[in-house]
Parts: sequence; structure tokens; C-alpha cells
Amino acid sequence: MINVQVRPADLNDHQRLSNLIFFETRSHRHLDWRSPLEWLGDDFFWTVEEGAQLTAALACPVETDGIAWVRLFVHAGYWSAENAWTILWDAAQADIARAGGMKVAAIVQQPWFERVLQSSGFRSRQRIVTLEWSYQPWASREAEGIRIRRMTEADLPDVARVDAASFDPLWHNSQESLRRAFLQSMFATVAEDESGVIGYQLTTGSGTRAHLARLAVHPIVQGRGVGRALLGNLFSWLVNQGCLKLSVNTQSDNQTSLKLYQRMGFFRTGEAYPVYTFDVPAYSSI
Repeated sequence: MINVQVRPADLNDHQRLSNLIFFETRSHRHLDWRSPLEWLGDDFFWTVEEGAQLTAALACPVETDGIAWVRLFVHAGYWSAENAWTILWDAAQADIARAGGMKVAAIVQQPWFERVLQSSGFRSRQRIVTLEWSYQPWASREAEGIRIRRMTEADLPDVARVDAASFDPLWHNSQESLRRAFLQSMFATVAEDESGVIGYQLTTGSGTRAHLARLAVHPIVQGRGVGRALLGNLFSWLVNQGCLKLSVNTQSDNQTSLKLYQRMGFFRTGEAYPVYTFDVPAYSSI
């Protein structure tokens, strides 16, 4: 009889996990600047081992304090999604509780994964919506006292500070993630005034399509046209590159972002992805 063991993943599991992810169609992968296997070695990464085979895996490593995103959930075809999730999630909850508890979140891209989350007590929090801009003339308007320039790696500490001030903790990016985003970007800029960096944007893509991966303006300067200036500068650069389409994702309840994008000519595409969360309490021995 094959022994079934749930255990933390380690660096020696790389090849077997790579095979599992490659060959199995039932997998959830977080939209991320790192591949799932780059999280090997971090806490809160579990596998199901059956003999010499890894047949399921769940990773929800911590990037920012108190928040863990489900970066990977994959299972072999002979498991049901519910059974594979239950055995791994039970281990995950216990481990997270012993570590002090935290909020675990997931962006749903497939209906089967939404059913799994709902059955285990996750609650719908909001939705991620997609908007798109196609080339059109726009009114270029400079913000007084604001300069837009190309981002450098030396800007990343200031960019991380702006990012942390601009978003709900659930959506914070670590400086390491911002560094990876910067290195993968096709065009990244910062907005600055006499006080320093007050906003930034990171755009990825190639050819005639681009994606605005991140746009943030520090709350103390919102309303001064910084977001419009960043977008106007981005539009000009894209058009000069022959890139005439730009997509962006934002939260369904982020009215400030939605209004800015719609004023700048973005339209909702109809795509939307639910965001689910589960609060794991700290373990109590009482």
C-alpha cells in the first residue's frame, strides 16, 4: 500500500513539482512576478507525496506582513479538486495558525477553483476588473511642479514607499516584487516633485499590446493630476513605439482608479475575476 504523506516542500522537490505543474491541467497559478517554483524554500508551501511521486501541492507564502496569497494549487487527475485541497488546506491552516495567523487570499480565474474556495469557507471580497485603452487622441496636460522621468533601480525604495501608502494592505507589493516587476517592464516611470518620488507606473508587454501592471500616486498628492501625467506620458511613449493598445486591471471597488482610467479613455472589457479571502486566526493553546 502506497503511503500518502503531506509535508512541506523543499528545494529537492523542484523537478517533481515542475513535472506535476506541466502535466496536470487542474492547476491554479497566481498572477505573479515569480513562477510558483521560485517560492520553493519559503514557508507555507506543502506537497502530497505518494511513494516517489508528488501528486498535489499548495503554496501560499507570505510576501507582506499578515497577507498570504495562494500562489499555486495543483493536483493529479485522479484526485478530486476538493479532496486534494482539503488535505493540503488542513495542513496549511494549522501551520499558519501556529505562525500567528494571517489573511489568505486568492484571485479566481477558473470556476472549479472558486467552488473549492467557497466549500472551505473563503468569502468573496471584491472583483478584479479589466479595462482597455485603444489609441485615440487625448488631451495632454502637465501637472504643475511635477516631472515624469524613467525609473531606475535606485528609485525602488521610494517606489515601495509610495506603493505601501497608496493601497490597502491586501494589495501591497514588497520591494523585491517591485524590483522584479521593474526588471520585467517595457516602460517604467516615476513622477516627482520637490519632495521626491510621489507616483510611478510599470508597464509590461511587447509588439502592439501593453499592460499597465501598476500605477500608484501617493495619497498626499492625489488630485494634483499626477496620475493623468503618468498616463499621458505613457500614452505618448506607446504610440511612438507603435503600441496602440493598453490594458489594466483594478479592483471593482476602487472608484478613484476607475474614474481616472475612464477619464483617460479606458473602457471596461467585461472581464472580471473574484477575489476570495480567509482569515486564519492565531493558534491558541487555551
